[in-house]
Order: sequence, then C-alpha cells, then structure tokens
Amino acid sequence: PVVQVSIETANRIVLLTEPRSPGADRFRYLRMRLRELRAHIKLKTLVITSALPQDGKSSVALNLAMALSERGRRRVLLIEADLHCPSLSGTLGIARTSGLAECLEGNLDPLSAIRRLEPLQWYLLPAGQPVGNPTELLQSNDFGNVVEKVSPYFDWILIDTPPVAPLSDALLAAKSADACLLVVRANQTPKAAVDDALALLGPKHVAGIVFNAAEGLNHLYSKYSGYYGRK
Repeated sequence: PVVQVSIETANRIVLLTEPRSPGADRFRYLRMRLRELRAHIKLKTLVITSALPQDGKSSVALNLAMALSERGRRRVLLIEADLHCPSLSGTLGIARTSGLAECLEGNLDPLSAIRRLEPLQWYLLPAGQPVGNPTELLQSNDFGNVVEKVSPYFDWILIDTPPVAPLSDALLAAKSADACLLVVRANQTPKAAVDDALALLGPKHVAGIVFNAAEGLNHLYSKYSGYYGRK
C-alpha cells in the first residue's frame, strides 16, 4: 500500500526540504562512504542506533533512507524497531497501524505491513501497536526471520532501534544486521557513553560513527553559499 506523507521543515528530512543545504550534502557523503564500504564487505542491513536518548538517531535514519533510495532508483526499507518509543510514524504523520510488533507476535506477514511512502519513494515497516514486552519480542528468533523474509525485495534495509543504553534492544537487533551506525550528538554525548556503546556493539560490527548536530558546519560551507543557491 502507498501512504502519502506531508513533509515540512520541522520533520528535519533535509534531503527533501533543503536539498542544497550543507546537511543534505553530508548525507550524500555518508551514502558515498557506505557504497565504498559495501564494495569490500557484505553490507545491506544496517542498525541505526545511538549511545543515549536524544542523540538524533531517528532523524539520521530518515535522512539516510532518503539518501540511499536515490529518488526511488534503489529500494530502501526502514524498519521502525524502537518498540518502546517509536517516533518515525509520528514524525511522518502516519496513523499508527499494525506493523513489526504484530509480525513478531506471529500473526502478521511482514510484507503485508510494509508501506511505500510518497513522495519519499522508500518503504517503511512501522512499529505497530503498543506492546507490553518489546524487548522479549526482539529476543526471539522472529525478528531475524522478519529481516530474512523482506531482504530479497530491497537493496538496503535500515533498522531504527532504541539507544544502546539503557536497553538491550539495539544489541538484539544488531544480531540480524550486517553492521551498525552509531549516532552521537556533538557537545552532548559523553565520551564514556560512546566508549560503552562501542564495546557493547563490538567495534568490528560498527561501520561508522555519525557525528550529529555539529556546530559550525554552516560556517564551513559559507563561502560556497552562492554555489548552493544556483539552480
């Protein structure tokens, strides 16, 4: 099914609302680096997580889905696997429907729960209805089965999970992924929290660290402002 979403600047999907901005350029650069990495290792399914809450992992996941889809030329699926505090559907203004939770409980085919988002041109498997035991659902083999079932239909699969601390959900989801991206927030995430997250995820399983909300980025691009304003 196709769902129409209305995107505003407040949604922070800069590749759609501000495609010529420095922030949008940084996500294109991240896409390039992931492509380079993919040429050397198996890399299709990525967990997007953070060391702590409020680091911006869900915003990064939304923008990375936009970047990797290349305006619909690549089939990208974003799985809303933060069953404790799902935010993707709310950010996109999508009504909460059956999704991952129902798939993990064993009574829903994940392919029937996936929605194609327009004009974003990528796909979402929403979290589903609230459940009382989200971590237990991810502890079963069912999550891996969901990823395995949908994998043949997509070029990239992104999994938005809760932060590494204080929950174990990201670690459980990472078992079904090829690698992880760890989001840290400039001037907010303590180094000790980053070190702890890397240790828990396993340094070899972390494809990279995304440095979010770095001050001064616009200043670095200021001399190119005329270039970015051209059509």
